[in-house]
Amino acid sequence: MRVYNNINDFKAVNNAVVTIGTFDGVHVGHQKIIAGIKELADSISGETVILTFFPHPRMILHPEDESIKLITTIDEKAELMERLGVDHLIITPFSRDFSNQSAEGYIRDVLVNKIGTKKIVIGYDHRFGKDRLGGLDDLQRLGPVYGFDVVEIPEQDINEVAISSTRIRTALLNGDISLANTCLGYPFFITGKVVRGDQIGRQIGYPTANIVVEEKYKLIPSDGIFAVTVTVAGKKYKGMAYIGSRPTVNGLTRNIEVNIFDFNEEIYNQTIRMEFHHYIRGDVKFASLDELKVQLAQDKVDVLNLDF
Repeated sequence: MRVYNNINDFKAVNNAVVTIGTFDGVHVGHQKIIAGIKELADSISGETVILTFFPHPRMILHPEDESIKLITTIDEKAELMERLGVDHLIITPFSRDFSNQSAEGYIRDVLVNKIGTKKIVIGYDHRFGKDRLGGLDDLQRLGPVYGFDVVEIPEQDINEVAISSTRIRTALLNGDISLANTCLGYPFFITGKVVRGDQIGRQIGYPTANIVVEEKYKLIPSDGIFAVTVTVAGKKYKGMAYIGSRPTVNGLTRNIEVNIFDFNEEIYNQTIRMEFHHYIRGDVKFASLDELKVQLAQDKVDVLNLDF
């Protein structure tokens, strides 16, 4: 898959089959749409093109809203799309100027002249152009003028995509990893750099890697203990992760830590990936570190008794 960080870097391809959207999470609903455009592209010896936006439009149009959290970072989204066999991913830097194009100007200049669209697969509710006045009707009206076909995604499928995104975010924030993973079609994951902590875990026999996720917009699941797998330098290990503010030691910040089983290497400053498989329990303030140590021993047993 080729990735373009600016639409001006893209050269029109033959028989481009295009779809547009944020595709946050690249979940099972999105996967269905991607499978559809691949099938269409194969039928006309074409290539698949996905046009997405970053930053997320809401980050630009509503910069004061810091509550926006996304299931996947832009790099994670690209990786997932590559796994699905997408040919081209155009990441358009969303800006107010971009949002102020007229509907026909967008269709002519972007979809036709820049991308070379022959078929566009789009939902009934997709809006574009200045004041979001452009939509499916404009595409259907101008398709014959500019030589492309419009394939409408059924309303039911569009609703499923929207519901899935909402359900996934809600599930993760509620610690319902099972539901989130079912909707995603793969284990939810985070990617971050390992930084030095205060070594409390090491003192009680459960050393942890402290993970910093640089992308502030990345959604982090609820506080608690989770059964996870951790990929370090291409090798995967089981472990138990903790998310929370460490109330037992009167912590002041929310941390992401993971105790990696059967692992004792120094990995500071390395980037690791953590996949979430099961929620074990919520965060608890214990009376002492000894009580915490006893609970962690039980947590490890609980994790190892799970199938993942």
